[in-house]
Amino acid sequence: MTIAGIGAVTGYGWGRETLWRGLLSGKSAASLQPGYGVNRDEYAWVSLIPDGGDPAVSDSRFGRAMHESAREAIADATARGWRQGRTVGVLHAIVLGDVANWRDFYLVDHGHRRSRDYMRLLPSTPISVLQQEFGFHGPAMNISAACSSANVALITAKLWLDAGVADDVICVTTDMSATPDMLEHFVRLGAAVGDTEPMEACRPFQTGSRGFGMGEASVAFVLSRSVREPYVAVLGGGITNDAYHVVSVDPSHDQIFDCARKAMTAADVAPEDVRYFNAHGTGTKQCDVAERDLLGQMFDDRPQVYTVKPLAAHCQGAAAGVEVAAAALGYERGIVPAAPIVAPAYERLLDGPTPFEGGVTVKLSLGMGGNNSMVVLGPV
Repeated sequence: MTIAGIGAVTGYGWGRETLWRGLLSGKSAASLQPGYGVNRDEYAWVSLIPDGGDPAVSDSRFGRAMHESAREAIADATARGWRQGRTVGVLHAIVLGDVANWRDFYLVDHGHRRSRDYMRLLPSTPISVLQQEFGFHGPAMNISAACSSANVALITAKLWLDAGVADDVICVTTDMSATPDMLEHFVRLGAAVGDTEPMEACRPFQTGSRGFGMGEASVAFVLSRSVREPYVAVLGGGITNDAYHVVSVDPSHDQIFDCARKAMTAADVAPEDVRYFNAHGTGTKQCDVAERDLLGQMFDDRPQVYTVKPLAAHCQGAAAGVEVAAAALGYERGIVPAAPIVAPAYERLLDGPTPFEGGVTVKLSLGMGGNNSMVVLGPV
C-alpha cells in the first residue's frame, strides 16, 4: 500500500504546502488565543486552524476542514496518476468529533436545532457528504483510539486493502478539540502547557520539557496500490494496549515493545533496518522515558530521531496524521522536517530540517487508555 495523495489543514493554515513551509520554518504554529484559563479571562498558546474552507459543505470549521483536506488529497493523488478503483472506502479517525459545535448545541441552542443542522453534529455526516461528492460506494467508518487514532486508521486501511474489502481507501483524521475546556483539563493532568510558547515548553528528548502545546488539524491520505508517483509505501503496522491505566503508560513498556515487534514483523523489517524514528514526542516525562527505552532496548540507539509536535503542536487524534504527512513529504523532497533543538538533547535527536538519507521510518503513537500503535514507512 502506498500514500498516493496528501491533504492537510493545520494551525499553519490550509493546504499541505502551507504545512510543509511551516515545518521548515522552525517556528511553532501556535499563537496567543483569548478566552482560555479557568475563568476564560486569560490567553493561552494554542495552534488553531484559521477560518476557511467551503461554506457550502458545512457551517462548522470541523466539517469544512475535514472535507477540504480530503478534497486536496484526492486532487493530489489524481495529479499523480491515481485512478480510483471500483470500491473506494473511507475511514475518518476522530476522538471527540465536532467539539465546538456540540458545545454550542447545548449551551447556545439548548438542544434545539433544525433537523438538518442537528445531523451535521453526527460523526457519520462528514463521511457521507464526502462520499456523495465523489461517488464512493465502499465501506465507511469512524476510527477512535485516542491520540493513536490516525495510525490505527492507516493500519485499518491496509487491512482493508489486503483483504480486498476496498480497492482504494481515503483516510482522513480530524481533531479540533483545542478548546478552552479541553486545554484546562489537559493542563490539570500535567500533560499540556498553554502559558508559554510551545518551543519553550515542548522539548521532547531534551532537558526542561514541560509537556505539549495543544493544536488542531485535519489530514487526509489517498491509499492505493496503483498510482504513478506515490510518496511512500506503508509497509505494515502494529497495535497493542497496555491494559494498565486510563492516562499513565505502563512503566514496564512491555506492550509498547510488543507493538513495535508486531509492526516490524508485519512489514518484514528488522530493527537494524530502521533509519528514522518519527517519535510520538509529546515532551511529557513518561512519553520520553518510554520512547528512550524502546530506542535503546529494541533499536540499539541506531535510528535518527525527530518529532514535529513542538512545531505543529499535539493535534490529539490527528497527531499521527500530521506526522505521517511530514514523513511522506520528506521522502519525496529529501528533507526530514525535524524541530530544532533548544536544550541539551538525546544524541540521536535531529536538529531542525536535515537532509533525508533514505531507508525505513517507524512512526510510533501512544494514546490515552493504553493505545499503542506503530506504522512502518519505506521507499516504494
